[in-house]
Amino acid sequence: MACYILFISVFLGILAPISSAARAFFVFGDSLVDSGNNNYLATTARADAPPYGLDSADHRASGRFCNGKNTPDILSEQLGAAEPPLPYLSPHLDGQKLLIGANFASAGIGILNDTGIQFANIIRIERQLNYFEQYQQRLSKLMGAQEAKRLVNNGIVLITLGGNDFVNNYYLIPYSARSREFSLPDYIPFVVSEYKKVLAKLYGLGARRVLVTGVGPLGCVPAELALRSRTGACDPELMRVPDLWNPQLTKMLGDLNRQFGSDVFIAVNADRMHMDIVMNPSSYGFVTSKIACCGQGPYNGIGLCTIFSNVCSNRDAYVFWDAYHPTERANRIIVSQFMTGSSEYMYPMNLSTILKLDAQNQY
Repeated sequence: MACYILFISVFLGILAPISSAARAFFVFGDSLVDSGNNNYLATTARADAPPYGLDSADHRASGRFCNGKNTPDILSEQLGAAEPPLPYLSPHLDGQKLLIGANFASAGIGILNDTGIQFANIIRIERQLNYFEQYQQRLSKLMGAQEAKRLVNNGIVLITLGGNDFVNNYYLIPYSARSREFSLPDYIPFVVSEYKKVLAKLYGLGARRVLVTGVGPLGCVPAELALRSRTGACDPELMRVPDLWNPQLTKMLGDLNRQFGSDVFIAVNADRMHMDIVMNPSSYGFVTSKIACCGQGPYNGIGLCTIFSNVCSNRDAYVFWDAYHPTERANRIIVSQFMTGSSEYMYPMNLSTILKLDAQNQY
């Protein structure tokens, strides 16, 4: 019976928070984890207008690329936080709010600086790391340098990067500059090597528990189905990306962990997490994993999600909210794998194990 209850909890994406003693939470990356930084920037990569946020508590668009809560929001719940970390550019991130952490993510960015250039004014990863350094200076003024260092060292970090280096760079247009420079098997190790520098710098800035999400099934998102698929089958060319990327990412993270002598970096198999749902949506209670809830054109995968778009009446029946991003319900199922997934999903350990080990060791 206990196993049955656990299965039902994971199936519904309902997990009780592991600990009431919340640790600071820091988020870096792209639109999958952006909670509103781009609201404060002159860029087209924004989600600050309806129908985004349709199912949020106040039914307002906050800058999250979702109908409701995104992955950082749900992870914050699991960490026992009363609220998720605010976007770093928010004027409300001050005083005691700094103790919760901060979200530095910005929609449209990649690992490479030339990724997402069409979005113009976005917070590229180097600047996100600079902001993290600036955040720590602000924190030190609030609580003293030693306590600030301890809060950061004890924090949980989520970083989600890589997808845009393909869909908004290598494959953005036929014969893109990067695709002329590199074959895909050569491009991937180049980007992984650049990512390694980013993660090493993150460690240098005090991060000691870092969840690093791999690239998901890019060829299966509604935007790519609309452009590349007549039958609804995932595009085989784009599906080469996670197959090549994720093993090399996992190896690189292992190399860094050996270099630093600790399991700092955790490989999150986003491709496996998403593909479980994409390939068997009905097993998780979804009606479709091909058609976006909000959009237009084939699979609702063309253009942006706006007030003029088709919007489904039951968001819980859809895996994808818009052309690229999951619904809140899909996010909850994905986060359940962060918490309790086997080593096939979270390597070398899941977040529940991390929290228990760190509590035992008074991390």
